Amino acid sequence: MVDLPILLSQSIPYTDLSVSKLIFALIVLVLGIVVAGILSGIFRKGLRRTKLPELVAEFLVRFMRALLYVAVLLVFVSALGIDISAVVVGLSAIIGLILGFGMQDSLNNVAAGVWIASLRPMDKGEFVTINGFSGTVHAVGIMATEILTPDNQFITIPNKLVWGSPIVNITRMPTRRVSVDVGVSYGTDIGRAVNVALELIKGHPKVLETPSSAVITTELADSSVNLQLRAWVNTSDFWPVKNDLTRGIHDAFNREGISIPFPQMDVYIKEHAKQQ
Repeated sequence: MVDLPILLSQSIPYTDLSVSKLIFALIVLVLGIVVAGILSGIFRKGLRRTKLPELVAEFLVRFMRALLYVAVLLVFVSALGIDISAVVVGLSAIIGLILGFGMQDSLNNVAAGVWIASLRPMDKGEFVTINGFSGTVHAVGIMATEILTPDNQFITIPNKLVWGSPIVNITRMPTRRVSVDVGVSYGTDIGRAVNVALELIKGHPKVLETPSSAVITTELADSSVNLQLRAWVNTSDFWPVKNDLTRGIHDAFNREGISIPFPQMDVYIKEHAKQQ
């Protein structure tokens, strides 16, 4: 039968660490992780009572959690009997080595994350286009920004790329203008076509009265006179109204006998007389 006190007092091979000290250190590590999670949850609940934007609150929670995990790691190392000061010096040396080799991307990402959380060019739940990617903002972390695309792809973009490129916030403003392009044949009475389009716009229940709607001539193209329907709507109604107007103008023009031409090209073939 194994004597437990003797087993716990034995040293782990190739180290001066006893089994009991290792078990104690592992217990400290597990408890530390649990406590860090609890403190992060308390901190998150406290931030919810403030007027801080959700994006800023999420950034602060993640930053605090990272600091707590570093503290837990240092306590774990100390429980193993290793001098913490030596670990801190070692980490400092590693950081210095990273910076010496020009790999300061991590610090750039952290700094960019702070600027994003502070100035808030976007907020959680808003739909944005960043660096060629479009989606709903999920979170801004210490190192990267997370967005969710309409087809449910989860994209992580380093913060330095987010801060270093234009951020198009599509849903920040309460209203947006819907634009629908349509072409009519050159033989069409343009005034009549404009009136039909205006009646369609004004008849839609979700189109706002102000700013006023309009139908303008945008181009005399090769095969058509191009018109553009412009209607202002609440941002949440943008895509439904755009779909309704696109289908509606097609049906309205067909009903009124207004031709929407296909792109066409006239080719003339000139025949040369045969030489005798």
